[in-house]
Amino acid sequence: MDKYYSYTDFLKAVGQSKKVDEAEKLLNEIYLDLFLNRIQRMHREEQLMVLIDRALDEKDERAFHQYATELEILHQVASE
Repeated sequence: MDKYYSYTDFLKAVGQSKKVDEAEKLLNEIYLDLFLNRIQRMHREEQLMVLIDRALDEKDERAFHQYATELEILHQVASE
């Protein structure tokens, strides 16, 4: 899901390319990837909150634990 970008990879790309445009393109790709990942994570968090509320309303303990666990994992991954 997530791409891995390192600062050294970025410097290699900048050093290999004689044009600044290629480095800018790589940097834009990194920022776009980070932005899209954040939007996707926020959307999933919202979905999980709705599902958790529904599970509570329906007194579905199994579904509540499943969604709450997924939300907790999502928060842990985001904080790394």
